[in-house]
Amino acid sequence: MADRLQATVDGGGTAVLRQVLTGMGGVGKTQLAADYAHTAWDDGGLDVLVWVTASAQSPVVTGYAQAAIELCRADPDDPEQAARSFLAWLTPKAGQRPCRWLIVLDDVAEPADLIVNPDDPHNRFSLWPPASPYGRTLVTTRRRDAALTGEGRRLVEVGLFTEAEAVAYLTTSLAAHRRDEPADQLTALSRELGYLPLALSQAAAYLIDSGETAAAYRDLLADRVTELTDLAPDALPDEQAVPLAAAWSLSIDRADTLRPVGLARPMLHLAALLDANGIPQEVLTGEAARAHLAAHRTATGPNPTVEPALVSRPDAVRALRALNKLSLIDHTPTTPHHAVRVHQLIQRATRDSLTPRVLDQLGRTAADALLAAWPDIEPDVHLAQSLRANTTALVNHVGEEALFRSAAHQVLYRAGRSMRDVGQVSTARDHFAQLADAAHRYLGPDHIDTFIARHHAATTQGQAGDPAGAVNGLKDVLQDLLKIQSPEHPETLRVRYFLAYWQGQAGNTDASLAAFPMLVDDFKRIFGPRHPDTLTARGDFATTQADAGDVAAALASLVGLLDDMVRVFGPHHPYTLTHRQNVAAIKGQAGDVAGAAAAFVELLDDMVQALGLNHPRTLKVRMNVATGRGLLGDAHAAVAAFTELLDDMLRVLGPDHPDTLATRSKLAIWRDHARGLGR
Repeated sequence: MADRLQATVDGGGTAVLRQVLTGMGGVGKTQLAADYAHTAWDDGGLDVLVWVTASAQSPVVTGYAQAAIELCRADPDDPEQAARSFLAWLTPKAGQRPCRWLIVLDDVAEPADLIVNPDDPHNRFSLWPPASPYGRTLVTTRRRDAALTGEGRRLVEVGLFTEAEAVAYLTTSLAAHRRDEPADQLTALSRELGYLPLALSQAAAYLIDSGETAAAYRDLLADRVTELTDLAPDALPDEQAVPLAAAWSLSIDRADTLRPVGLARPMLHLAALLDANGIPQEVLTGEAARAHLAAHRTATGPNPTVEPALVSRPDAVRALRALNKLSLIDHTPTTPHHAVRVHQLIQRATRDSLTPRVLDQLGRTAADALLAAWPDIEPDVHLAQSLRANTTALVNHVGEEALFRSAAHQVLYRAGRSMRDVGQVSTARDHFAQLADAAHRYLGPDHIDTFIARHHAATTQGQAGDPAGAVNGLKDVLQDLLKIQSPEHPETLRVRYFLAYWQGQAGNTDASLAAFPMLVDDFKRIFGPRHPDTLTARGDFATTQADAGDVAAALASLVGLLDDMVRVFGPHHPYTLTHRQNVAAIKGQAGDVAGAAAAFVELLDDMVQALGLNHPRTLKVRMNVATGRGLLGDAHAAVAAFTELLDDMLRVLGPDHPDTLATRSKLAIWRDHARGLGR
């Protein structure tokens, strides 16, 4: 099949530039695509290779945007525009050196996902890579829609094994472990497994690990098929579902006998609810996951022994290795953010073995595990992206209602804040708007979580560039909230706070200044003087004073507040780091250039340690440090710092980001100063 694919691609010429591998789940489409991509790269036939998991529109846009950031310095704050830039970059241009590229779109679930904004003629665009004599596109999908053909696209059917191929596969796999089974038994086993490569691989792994004969395995398989047919003949995917589920059932039984005994099954139950394309190991080995393993350990054998109640982290890892050994998952610890991959058919068969009640409870357990693995700050953008993808997969697998039992699960809010923190504020705004709708639907309009989601939706609207819209939205939330809660209820206080803040951002400084003193007093009385919300409100009140022109009063308040922040949180906490940045900036506004410069230098060391050298917030501080060097009289040092910073700004933020433009401007200014000093 690999040879056929190679011949199809090579023989297509410029008329057929897009190959679509189609076939049912488990036949090896992704493996064929990976083989082709590796071969093309290793042969030196490519300059650019991009692999995108295309199970939904969002990961395609994100994958293209990441490529655009790395290849053509696109703006990371606007993923859709970055995706457009990448597609434009792929388009061949007269006079430029040809770029040989291959784009793999793996596991396209809906062909319509490859069209963005289909109903908006002004913003509609296709995610199909452009036609180019130097480029190739390879798609894998279970679909055979007409939308996947035409426009230089060719469908390549990937079918089941033939009987001879299936028997050859089993024979070769067993021979590698010095096993020899009668050909008639392997032929019968292949037939009973429907010649599905995925089911055959599980059967081979079981035979090798257990030492059972093919005849004995067939007897076990027949019992399981009968049971599953009686229980759920139509619930499993594809015509191969029953033999696959039967093979899965035998494999999971075997995995449960491996040490640590009884943990493989509850581990697979958890993994079946998350992202098939990659689950961070910490999610499946953290405290929440280990509590689930301990509570649901499988009793095995005729006289199962009582195992210790607690499950250690090494035992959780060993449970993953047991599943990997039986080909139920792929466990690659060297890629911790995507350490566990599970075929979607195995996930589906696993979920279909659970009752609705168990599935519902397990969904909240998986949400707990994701939330526990999510850091307060996100220096690792790849981990954050994986956690967001796993949250989306969880909602898709268990249904959003499962995460709204009596209250909205906090992982839903955390995913939205993560989108906001990496600059995807428009996506975060839409996420919170959908979350507010869901809370209204499942919890009712007066539930506190509905109000929390609404106020997040309004504040992210402001962060997306619409402060006036944020003010209007927060006024509506406050009006409705006051009908059922007092002005001093914690959520009412927070909405009042955000309203005051966004009034200031929208230009209504008088309203903001009038609201903040009473707010700060209420926060102190209700939450206490050391609560994070109290300290944040004090800080924003001071910066509003500075914006209004009272820099001296603002600086006095901020310096006093900084002492409280350090006492309560320590010097390296995110709250403290943000506040230290505000203090340094206002010191400069007040005319203390040396003090501001020293504060920014000290802050930079801590920011690098906490967030890394190229985090957007660290880049901002580096800009202030470079400015300070120039203002203190060392123009040449300022030029050197801004030159280095500009390279990092272009790579991380892109050429059109406001901070990049400001850095370019400041570099030009300090180069002028340096030249003047040399004359």
